[in-house]
Order: sequence, then C-alpha cells, then structure tokens
Amino acid sequence: MIDHLSIQVRDFQASAAFYDAVLAPLGGRRVLEFGPVIGYGTGQPDFWIGPVGTGGEAREAHVAFTAADRAAVVAFHEAATAAGAETLHAPALHPEYHEHYYAAFVRDPDGNNVEAVCHLPG
Repeated sequence: MIDHLSIQVRDFQASAAFYDAVLAPLGGRRVLEFGPVIGYGTGQPDFWIGPVGTGGEAREAHVAFTAADRAAVVAFHEAATAAGAETLHAPALHPEYHEHYYAAFVRDPDGNNVEAVCHLPG
C-alpha cells in the first residue's frame, strides 16, 4: 500500500552514513540522489531522507524494513550499533506480534525507532 516514505533529518551527513550502513545488510542502497535528498531502495527508491525544512520539533517516527532472513536482522543490528545507534530491542522473536516475528529495533541519529523484521520461520 505504501509507495514510498520520507523523513526529515537534522544532521543529513550523519543520517546518510547511518542509513548507508544499516540498510546494506537488508539489500538497500542509495538509488537516487538529488539536491540534499537521498532515496534508498532495493530497486526503486522507497525510503527517503532529507534535511529538516519545517520549524518546530520533530516527532518520533517508527520505520520497519523487511529483512530477507533472521541473519539479515542480526547484521542490521550489528551495523546499527557499530554506527553508534542505541539498541531499543536486540534481535529476538516477538511472539506478541506473531509466532515468527523476528526483529531488532534501534534509534537513528534523530531518535527515530528503526526496525528490521523477518516474518519467516527460523
């Protein structure tokens, strides 16, 4: 249902480095760049970052990226923590969502809750 999603970031360079690192284990990469905007994806750009362009405080966003398998969730978490991210939930099963929901949750440089999730059995 969602074609693409864009979030605003305070420190564009720090956020770009963070998403370069954490999306790589999930198969994501920079697909399109123009001006101070980067579109990430596995084919077409479906996740975008750009500098804050509005006044006021940003609210926390939650973004979940699909992982091909549980090893990709672990690699995402390792890349995120290596990039300095705070761990919200280390890689683990979350049966409160469904029996095969395996995910890791971290904070990006802007405080957003970023997740990698695999829905497949072990």
